[in-house]
Amino acid sequence: MHKKRSSTPCLGICSTTFGDEVCKGCKRFAHEIVSWTKYSLEEREIINDRIEKFKIQILSDRFKVIDEDLLALRLEEKAINFNHSLDPITWIFDLFRAAGSQSFDLGNYGIKSLKQFDPKTIKDEIIEDSDAYLNKKEKTSQVIPKIRKNLYESANITPR
Repeated sequence: MHKKRSSTPCLGICSTTFGDEVCKGCKRFAHEIVSWTKYSLEEREIINDRIEKFKIQILSDRFKVIDEDLLALRLEEKAINFNHSLDPITWIFDLFRAAGSQSFDLGNYGIKSLKQFDPKTIKDEIIEDSDAYLNKKEKTSQVIPKIRKNLYESANITPR
């Protein structure tokens, strides 16, 4: 099933139920998870854009997708949840998440490593980098209401 840009990034392993402010699975803030069904398609796309940008930033200096079709095929064969509408480099995040501590040949997935890495620790390094990145960024709790307000104002609609 091909996901859309506005599809939920939920992986079904939400860590916000254990008190995390940012989900370790999908990387949304707790308030975004709670409010997801209330957001417009545009608001959902904005959240997914933010998630896509940070994944690109974290992964692009480590890896390069050399065969997008092969990567998609392998992820589908392994039933790994990923969003087709996002940059293929973000799919690497989903691959490592699903692989856990298992070692695998990146070439079989159409991926080239740009740096030497330890397969046993790379997932944790990526998660640590993503958590550090998210902690530095402005929370969308301040962004989404501004967007919603601007949308209502441009359409001359009074918010509910």
